[in-house]
Amino acid sequence: MHTISTFSDLEALYGEVGEASIAKETDRVVPVYRAFIEASPFAALATRGPEGLDCSPRGDGPGFIRVQDEKTLLLPDRRGNNRIDSLRNIVRDPQVGLLFLIPGIGETLRVNGRAVISVEPSLLASFAIDDKPPKTILVITVDSVFFQCSRAIVRSDLWNPDKHVSRNAVPSAGQMLAALSENRVGGEAYDKALPERVKTTLY
Repeated sequence: MHTISTFSDLEALYGEVGEASIAKETDRVVPVYRAFIEASPFAALATRGPEGLDCSPRGDGPGFIRVQDEKTLLLPDRRGNNRIDSLRNIVRDPQVGLLFLIPGIGETLRVNGRAVISVEPSLLASFAIDDKPPKTILVITVDSVFFQCSRAIVRSDLWNPDKHVSRNAVPSAGQMLAALSENRVGGEAYDKALPERVKTTLY
């Protein structure tokens, strides 16, 4: 097998890190990075625990992850499926990673840090939407922040509406559930009810 298992082999293959790739990393949310976070309606949250890794989507209106100060981000945990995989991991290992995306923008923003789970009443209330506060807030202490260049977005043509995939081109939620549960759950009835259920249970 042709594999690489040492840093020296990796470095020999890829070469030196460019100056820009080093200069862009900071240990705090500087103003230009704050502007990016406040414009972003979507982020992927990565965590790890004894059972392994988890990466889950988080999204809401632009700036839904609040910049409290240059070393602290606040991420509300909105309604979901109650698996709470990310939260279970954070209880045991506080290290987290965030990848922010902005529709139409090629660059992404990466944040690495450590999180704690807060249920402080006034903090929860400050994130309420339609009088419905989140159950918890992730208080994330920032360790590093840097932007990622646009190559992945350009190669994928992610924001090109002409490349949007038809809903019928991939299995629906109901079809996937039916296949994995031997038809105990899911199916056409699930898919039919899903849009309204999502609409009425966002918060």
